[in-house]
Amino acid sequence: MLVDALRAEGYRFSLNRVLVVLSTLLTPVLFAIGGVLFHWITKTKGDEAAKAANLDINLPSEAVNLGDALGLAAGACANGFVLICVLIAAATIYAGDYRWETWRLISARNDRTSLILAKVGVVKIVAIVGSLFFLIASFCFLLAQAFVYGRGLSFSVNGGDVGGIALTWLLSYIRIVQFTLVGLLAAVMTRSLLAALIVPWALGFIQSIFGQIGPALLGMDPGGWTLQLLLPGLAYDTLKAAVEGPLEAPLTGAVIWRSLTGLALWTLVPLGGALVWFKRQDLSKE
Repeated sequence: MLVDALRAEGYRFSLNRVLVVLSTLLTPVLFAIGGVLFHWITKTKGDEAAKAANLDINLPSEAVNLGDALGLAAGACANGFVLICVLIAAATIYAGDYRWETWRLISARNDRTSLILAKVGVVKIVAIVGSLFFLIASFCFLLAQAFVYGRGLSFSVNGGDVGGIALTWLLSYIRIVQFTLVGLLAAVMTRSLLAALIVPWALGFIQSIFGQIGPALLGMDPGGWTLQLLLPGLAYDTLKAAVEGPLEAPLTGAVIWRSLTGLALWTLVPLGGALVWFKRQDLSKE
């Protein structure tokens, strides 16, 4: 039942080519193009400054390590622009059947839990595909650096770094999914595509502002239970810092557990709430 629902939902999403490109390709393409422009402008300005100061601009330089693209992609694939792009796709997937009043046509052909989980599954696949494209864009970023600066290429990844990169990517993936699940709950409760798009964005914006001013103005501990449970973005950043380390002040095990708890709650509670609400919902007019 779930496999059939996932296959059908994936097929429906694949037909919306604009949404597919927006959610998976737009950010990586912009990142790659921006990387080329960044290196070219930096090189041009640097050469002009060096020439004006009569400095030698033909100094030897080490090769660009393409292995750094793995860490770059893992750490940056859950940035704000990615979250918004994936959220647009997620809101359409989650609330599209309300918008087009097609729930009554498909809900009779499968159980409601499978229908919701299939939508979540498609969003997860979108997040994975987008991460892979972001990895390709990271390689393009480093290749542009090597080309613009005339540096060689190498590829090396320390064995100890592989686990950290994998954990960072997993955290980024969970953060993307968690952000969109708030949209799922909003879509089911309001039956509105606009709410599925606006609520996660507005909530995330408020949380980011509060995360910046809360500790300073209210004297709250960023590693305490209150902020770690209220701010999933802070919990994600805390866990990411713990993985990427080393830090000047290493995080304690208690703080890490608080961050894990906060991120897990903001992932599981919206999903569970949406499933419960959807099962009790009257879809005779949807």
